[in-house]
Amino acid sequence: MKTLVRFLKDEEGASMAEYALLIGLIVVAMITVLSTFQGKLAGTFNASGDKLPQTF
Repeated sequence: MKTLVRFLKDEEGASMAEYALLIGLIVVAMITVLSTFQGKLAGTFNASGDKLPQTF
């Protein structure tokens, strides 16, 4: 019984789960934003690459 009470009072695992959820939400947001602006980002990088001098 003491072990069960100690387990229920332990909050260390809860903070790890919160961090995992937060990281998951950030990853989903990044994927959404990058997939939405995929064409525009590709155009920007291609235009930048075209303006760089060729060294070889």
